[in-house]
Amino acid sequence: MKRLQLPVRSNGFTLIEMLVTVTIVGLLATITFPMLELAERRSNEKVLRESLRQIRSALDAYKQAVDEGRIVEETKGSGYPPNLDALVSGVADAKSPSRDKKIFFLRRIPRDPFSLVGQELPPDWALRSYASNPTDPQPGVDVFDVYSRSEGIGLNGVPYRNW
Repeated sequence: MKRLQLPVRSNGFTLIEMLVTVTIVGLLATITFPMLELAERRSNEKVLRESLRQIRSALDAYKQAVDEGRIVEETKGSGYPPNLDALVSGVADAKSPSRDKKIFFLRRIPRDPFSLVGQELPPDWALRSYASNPTDPQPGVDVFDVYSRSEGIGLNGVPYRNW
């Protein structure tokens, strides 16, 4: 009796095995990419929150220094800085024996993570003056508050400009 010999299988993948593998990888990618986008958005929202907190704390510290008499204000206005650069470049300490000592409130102006890519530095925050209406913030002679220029809406349903 003669035995039947089966053909020897060569090493490698068949077309069906390759198609199944590519399909599985594609399905995993369609699940992963939205999760990555959500994680990036959450990260940017966290940076926005921290940036706003830093700038607003510096604005409040500047106002407190004016109220304590450490900063001489020529205009006798609201007591808030004339621009964001004053927080970084520093102002003369009026209570210091040596008049060349400065008070600094920020090392640098934080970046708005939702600002347009390629935007010139310093970051272009929208500014609100002390005299402007809270519902319709406008820039003016001082900086009372900052907010994002982004038209996007946060994961919490609140527009970024209202944070």
